[in-house]
Amino acid sequence: MTHWFHRNPLKATAPVSFNFYGVATTPAASKICNDLRLSRIRLLELFTDLSCNPEMMKNATDLYFSLLQGFIISVDNSSQESKLRYIQNFKWTDTLQGQVPSAQQDAVFELASMGFNVALWYTKYSSRLAGKEDINEDEAKDVHRSLKIAAGIFKHLKESHIPKLITPVEKGRDLEARLTDSYIIQCQAEAQEVTIARAIELKHNPGLIAALAYETSNFYQKADQTLSSLDATYTGKWRKYLQLKTCFYLAYAYCYHGQTLLASDKCGEAIRSLQESEKFFTKAEALCKEYGETKGPGTTAKPSGHLFFRKLGMLVKNTLEKCQRENGFIYFQKVPPEAPQLELKANYGLVEPVPFEFPALDAHWTPESLAAFDLTKRPKDESAKPKPEEEVKPLKEPDIKPQKDSGCQIS
Repeated sequence: MTHWFHRNPLKATAPVSFNFYGVATTPAASKICNDLRLSRIRLLELFTDLSCNPEMMKNATDLYFSLLQGFIISVDNSSQESKLRYIQNFKWTDTLQGQVPSAQQDAVFELASMGFNVALWYTKYSSRLAGKEDINEDEAKDVHRSLKIAAGIFKHLKESHIPKLITPVEKGRDLEARLTDSYIIQCQAEAQEVTIARAIELKHNPGLIAALAYETSNFYQKADQTLSSLDATYTGKWRKYLQLKTCFYLAYAYCYHGQTLLASDKCGEAIRSLQESEKFFTKAEALCKEYGETKGPGTTAKPSGHLFFRKLGMLVKNTLEKCQRENGFIYFQKVPPEAPQLELKANYGLVEPVPFEFPALDAHWTPESLAAFDLTKRPKDESAKPKPEEEVKPLKEPDIKPQKDSGCQIS
């Protein structure tokens, strides 16, 4: 599935030293700050490390987030927030709005922004893995699982942490509901693509494949509609991708629904369903071209050159010709003027996000270590001291060269 998935850029962030000179009054407090700085640097490095796998990512995220929790929640399990929540300023860019950062002096903003990048990493990992030559069944399961994990992280951030921000999220920024919803839905849709590819390989019932394809098309359409009220300058390219996938899987749904109708001796209806499939496949081809020509953030997928894409074109053509031949020799049924209504519901294979929770508080956080942070020792008027503006440099993401197209063989 090389170049099959569209991916927006990772978020970039300004360095954070966690140097609270005078405030961290004991070696234990200073060690927590140093561990926070080092674990943050390590996590940011892993985002662009091609050798990083989900186990390495989980270990790095658990370490950083368990330490960061001491800046957010109480160490004694009370409902009170940490006294350190607003001590540090954090800057993050967004996936769609270039290198113009947002800044908040709030550890919850850091938790949500870094968590967002972790979810993006899982989507990029799945895309790289899906692009391998001769992807095997275990790797296909990893693609499927990674996309569900990403969806779960986005969902958890949206429901449990972003609402806790004191400063409202600006419109069009990553943490805004329309963006997080679109990422969640896209992850679910792409995971279902793996399910569909698997069902086709194993020659499952055409009715099941049609239903899964229809549900997946609906997912892509919903993600596209969610972005429709945002500035097209930023979302135009992403939306073209979602639209072409909507049409592509609608073509799949009508194609396999046509096979189901033919098996039920409804040849006239089958022809009409295949004609509709042909129409949406042609529309998907046109949208592939428009997508490639649309400027905007993110990698450019190349679905129309992919064997999985071309296979559908041949399948639609051959199945339609078969139905027309059968109708001319056996059935002699009229072809309805209207396409059949797809009221398909998949009972199997539908994707739900994997539930996600941030790790518990690191053991180094105790009432004693928290008490060692003396906020009265902070400079009286920090704003009076000019601070150098730290540049937010974009993360250098590795250039993935496509391998030989395997045609989405996953078993």
